[in-house]
Amino acid sequence: MKGSSRLLAALGLCAAGVTGHASGARAQSAAQADGGLGVGIPATAVSPLLRQRAARRPPPRPDGQGFGGADSAAGAADTLGQTATPPTLPPGTLDLGNGLSFLANYTGQGAANPVGGIRQGSAWAGQLFFGIDGDLQRLAGIAGGSLHVAVTNRHGRSLANDVIGNNTSVQEIFGGGQTTRLTLLSYQQKLFDNRLDIEFGRLVANISFLNSPLYCNFQTNSACGNPTFVFKTSNFTFWPVSSWGAHAKAWLTDRIFVHAGVYEVNPLHQQPGDNGLDLSIKGATGAILPFELGYSTTFANDPLPRNYGIGGWYDASDYADPVRDVTGRASVLTGLTPATRFGRSGVYARFDQMVWRPDPTGIQGLTLFGVAMAGTSGRLIEDYFLEIGAVQTGTFAGRPYDTVGFVINTQKFSPLALQNIALAQNAIGLNRSLPIQQIMMELNYGFQVTPAIRLTPNLQYIVNPDQTRFPYRNRNIPDAFVVGAKLSVDLFTLAGLARGPGSP
Repeated sequence: MKGSSRLLAALGLCAAGVTGHASGARAQSAAQADGGLGVGIPATAVSPLLRQRAARRPPPRPDGQGFGGADSAAGAADTLGQTATPPTLPPGTLDLGNGLSFLANYTGQGAANPVGGIRQGSAWAGQLFFGIDGDLQRLAGIAGGSLHVAVTNRHGRSLANDVIGNNTSVQEIFGGGQTTRLTLLSYQQKLFDNRLDIEFGRLVANISFLNSPLYCNFQTNSACGNPTFVFKTSNFTFWPVSSWGAHAKAWLTDRIFVHAGVYEVNPLHQQPGDNGLDLSIKGATGAILPFELGYSTTFANDPLPRNYGIGGWYDASDYADPVRDVTGRASVLTGLTPATRFGRSGVYARFDQMVWRPDPTGIQGLTLFGVAMAGTSGRLIEDYFLEIGAVQTGTFAGRPYDTVGFVINTQKFSPLALQNIALAQNAIGLNRSLPIQQIMMELNYGFQVTPAIRLTPNLQYIVNPDQTRFPYRNRNIPDAFVVGAKLSVDLFTLAGLARGPGSP
């Protein structure tokens, strides 16, 4: 009952916010109302379903390499880098021509650490994805309505879990119970000439908030699909573990939007073997409420598109105290269950900016991006997160869809996290210096092998792998060098039923 009441209270807070956003939207051109920062995949990256929908109404606003978000099952996979397409290009969807379209793909990520970590090893993790998008204008005459369904199967092992020892994966595709589950089941409604976009159902927060198509050019989970800080300091819900949720986005002008949402927090859905079919709220401990104010230009109104956002979240749910147990003593020493706390929050600022575009009619060019995040309340294991990166689309003559990417970020451990390790070290007679931050970086090259296949070999390096999972380890985990590779295959494109980058 406690979890249900907290969840309902959070839903009430979100409903009040959505009403404010709707009333605040000002009239604007329908050609500038859709897409953009946080709304969905770029208009140059929309599925055939969305392109056909646009043919029956004022055209959506074309987008550049924006922060993105997902307003379709195909868009979710594209935003999370789970298709064989670079940013701003459409995923390989199969359009039946009657309002239904399908996307099927496979993403695999391999990694090995020849140097560093607790020991050396290798691991492979993968995901099979199947998504359906239904245009209800064409299927049932509901203007602006759509349905989205996605099913995933995750499998494999995590190199970070098994041999490196830190708690930030070097294979983003790992996680979510390594099982088959219903990942997305939602209804979406666009109103007021697309100035207001509402979606509700079985959702995850991280495909709509704190995301960008740029982030998943990378394999490291510190950047893809979202900056890892939000998962270390809140119960931010993540793909593919869905729960009940809703979000609303309102465009105030052709460049400025507000976006807010609420998502059920339910630890039972994260249990191994959960299939996503339990639609009750049994086990809910509250809700996570993200919000963002954003500014976005596009290829349509800016030769060098840019996106800027400020936002945050309030985690109105239970979480385990990082140090104290139910008796108020140090749980690392007593072994007792950690005390339950309620309520955490954080803020962030982020940007991406195209700085070079050799062809004013093309998508190729260099884009820089950055993120800064900090906690504002609660008992947190990290104080702040900083990230900077770059993605170059189009590399050599004849390789317009290849990419080069580099990202580096740092996670600053909080005094609470360090205190927990120090207490364990003191208990075994040690008093040594502890690293105060973990730095992760990746350099990669994305090969567009065929219209259906994309291969992204990468090199990663971790400075000061955190040992929060091993507080009694008597020496620091050595810096780790990781060699990785990401394989993405759009199955309908491979079968000749859909188009991909460079298709004739």
